[in-house]
Amino acid sequence: MTITLPLRLLLLLLTLFLLAGCAGRAPAPVGDRAAGQWEAQRERLSRLDHWELSGKVGLRTPEESTSATLDWRRTPYHFRLLISGPFGSGRSVLEGREGRVSLTTGEGRFEAESAEALMRQQLGWSLPVAALDDWMIGLPAANRPHRLARDALGFPHRLEQDGWQIEYRDWTRAESLWLPRRLVMTYGDLRVTLVATEWRPESTDV
Repeated sequence: MTITLPLRLLLLLLTLFLLAGCAGRAPAPVGDRAAGQWEAQRERLSRLDHWELSGKVGLRTPEESTSATLDWRRTPYHFRLLISGPFGSGRSVLEGREGRVSLTTGEGRFEAESAEALMRQQLGWSLPVAALDDWMIGLPAANRPHRLARDALGFPHRLEQDGWQIEYRDWTRAESLWLPRRLVMTYGDLRVTLVATEWRPESTDV
């Protein structure tokens, strides 16, 4: 079945905040996780505002199931997401700085003042995108109600916030930080799966 433009835009916009492009073998965790490690790194995670991520993302709805590869670079002032794969129409770029976000696909170029505004413009609705940066690294969004279940070692296992459920299925270690390697996000019938093939936290290369 051919993916429609609204669904393709949904996939691109979701991946901006969840997740980044070349497919490859997922990295094996370096060493084993241990009790106390998560709490020991929480403060550093809360300050983490430069990172790059490469991986694969899949999306499933009752009507569609598709996937893509992506590269996502984030700094406090700029983001750039390069998406390759079926729902990216070959190659798509989502990029923004404060006050302006642009999405370039095979269908053209779309702009708005923010990612939320771009979603409202193209889809008619928006997501709690401000929370997704935190969810991606294993943290709940600040100052908002949430429920968090931890695993036996104290790492996040299941987070519920803003109507979403995020399950952290696997972890990998990068630059002395434990970061999610595989996570699954669900909202009603929407299911998004991310597998990180490489984390590069605290990169200053913009």
